[in-house]
Amino acid sequence: MGLNTQSMIFTIYGDYIRHYGNKIWIGSLIRLLKEFGHNEQAVRVAVSRMVKQGWLQSERQGNKSYYFLTTRGVSRIDEAGRRIFKLDPHEWDGKWRMLMYSIPEEKRQIRDDLRKELLWSGFGSFTHSCWISPNNLEKEVEWLIEKYEIQEFVDFFASEYMGPKDNAELVKKSWPLEEIEAKYEEFVSAYGKQFIIHQSLLNEGKMSDADCFVERTKLVHEYRKFLFIDPGLPKELLPPMWSGNHAALLFRQYYQLLAEPASDFFEAVFEKGNDLRKKDKAYNANDHPYIVK
Repeated sequence: MGLNTQSMIFTIYGDYIRHYGNKIWIGSLIRLLKEFGHNEQAVRVAVSRMVKQGWLQSERQGNKSYYFLTTRGVSRIDEAGRRIFKLDPHEWDGKWRMLMYSIPEEKRQIRDDLRKELLWSGFGSFTHSCWISPNNLEKEVEWLIEKYEIQEFVDFFASEYMGPKDNAELVKKSWPLEEIEAKYEEFVSAYGKQFIIHQSLLNEGKMSDADCFVERTKLVHEYRKFLFIDPGLPKELLPPMWSGNHAALLFRQYYQLLAEPASDFFEAVFEKGNDLRKKDKAYNANDHPYIVK
């Protein structure tokens, strides 16, 4: 099968369902996942797991079960979307956010979960219990402190680095930029070739709407993996020829190539058993609402 069922469901919620009323009939979800080789049982098991994990909630309408993102799920999906579609590095305000903690051994699980959350948000491990980021992550940190109830174990600062080294050294110490750049180069190499092939096939009328749906979803699914490794550093702290910029440009062009026919396929499936009128009026597949201009 290749692609994890739960992970694919997250991708489809983020790229489609979130903009169509945030809710879908399980039958429609099963039909969509069938395009990737996932069977009904795998989808139902994954959805059940996502409910238990607090990402989804269920709702009965007659004899049909519908699933929608919880408040927590919406928050995570929206954060991921803004980061995926932020296709140009932002300007830096010159401040470093620094989170220091001393969480006791008996709360080891909380400590481990916190580290995963910090990595996801783009923090870098400066030292064992000190995490830094040049990005404005105050709200995310407040949410994490509240979620894990660790007020007494943490301290959070926003400050300038006064030396003796420079800011580039802090970046080098906290993030493996060369490894991240190599991953971007792999993405550009693989998807650059696919882009040219699919562009040609579409021009010749040899790709169906279903094909475009599959390829667009796979593209987003693959590109969103960078959320787990790329901290989204401001342009002032990136190398001058950052491969992430080339990957972002390719992603935008490829996404827009597939956008309309992919959405047509999704809507053809979605309208059977769901309310297409719930579609966000601001949503345009070619001009994704998460894209930061």
